[in-house]
Amino acid sequence: MPISVWGLAVAQALLTSGNILLVSVSALIGQQLAMHPALITLPVAVQFLGLIMATLPAAHLMQRLGRKAGFVLGNLIGLAGTWVALQGLAQASLGWFAAGTFLIGMAIGVGQQYRFAALDACAKEQHPRAISLVMAGGVLAAILGPNLAVWSRGWHDGDPFIGAFYGLLGLYVVALLLIALLPLPGARAIDQAEAVRSYRELFRQPLLLAAVASGMIGYGVIVLLMTATPLAMDHHQHPFPAIAQVIQWHVLGMFVPSFFTGRLIRRYSTRRVILWGCLALLLSALVNLSGSGYWHYFAGLLLLGVGWNFTFIGATHLLSLSYRPQEQGKVQGINEFLVFSAAAVGSLFAGQGVVLLGWDWLNLASIPLIALVAILIWRLDEARAAAAAASPAE
Repeated sequence: MPISVWGLAVAQALLTSGNILLVSVSALIGQQLAMHPALITLPVAVQFLGLIMATLPAAHLMQRLGRKAGFVLGNLIGLAGTWVALQGLAQASLGWFAAGTFLIGMAIGVGQQYRFAALDACAKEQHPRAISLVMAGGVLAAILGPNLAVWSRGWHDGDPFIGAFYGLLGLYVVALLLIALLPLPGARAIDQAEAVRSYRELFRQPLLLAAVASGMIGYGVIVLLMTATPLAMDHHQHPFPAIAQVIQWHVLGMFVPSFFTGRLIRRYSTRRVILWGCLALLLSALVNLSGSGYWHYFAGLLLLGVGWNFTFIGATHLLSLSYRPQEQGKVQGINEFLVFSAAAVGSLFAGQGVVLLGWDWLNLASIPLIALVAILIWRLDEARAAAAAASPAE
């Protein structure tokens, strides 16, 4: 495996560490600063808004200028956003804090291209393993992110959450230095005479439709329940270290399977692995519905993470089979836009959903969405759909 793929795995670990840090504290900060329950998860929601707004431009920019230029710009935006969020905390301003998380979201949106950059750096037969390796960088994040949220509470005498954003600054600085040194492929020359299909033509493919739906619903469900978990656990009097530990094991569930998900895809097919992911997501909802003790949250969130891993890595591999080289930026960009739009809806609804509906109803609402993905994937003829997607335009 090329060294650039290993480097991208480390960059993914740093990005994900920052994401976990934000998940651990953003809803609680919103609860501290918001004047109305509907605004509790505003910082998380605008973070996803920033992410969504960055997805299409980031994909097209990297196709034109190369991955390195795009990733350097993304990390610089992350540094700026962290500084703005710190000003919001210092002034106890929800507006300033949300502006900071919006910019951080843009940086995260650019960083979502790490797994696609890994595909550019290796042969096609190595794609499942490369995706898995980059996503496996999240194992380091599972250890670093929640612990950083706990350790940083003592780094500042005033607000206990300010230290977390100093930690986030450090992560973005290290990631910026790594990307600057990493040998990444330059922009790929594209023959402008080659036909690029319209979105309507692209989404007529069962393969692309199944890939995007799997990514959207897998990410939407995980963000809905993961964002709601700190609020639900806090409501049931679980201490912050217990909340951070549940998030940590949840993230381990998200990324530890990455060490073998690629092999499972090669051995059993992408379709089957995504179906296993849907089963894990369903079991997660059922465990969450069975009680509100620490071990219910622990097991439910662990299964949620495993389900996301199988659905998201599987969806990414299906997506890579659905476009021609000249359509790369277009398809990757619209996929990220739709997937993280679903995540934004989940994050926006999480806080108000816990307050108005309760934890149980959020889990019940996820079940028909999971069933929809399972039906689409069950009906997919993966080999035939991939061959049709790769065929040249007539």
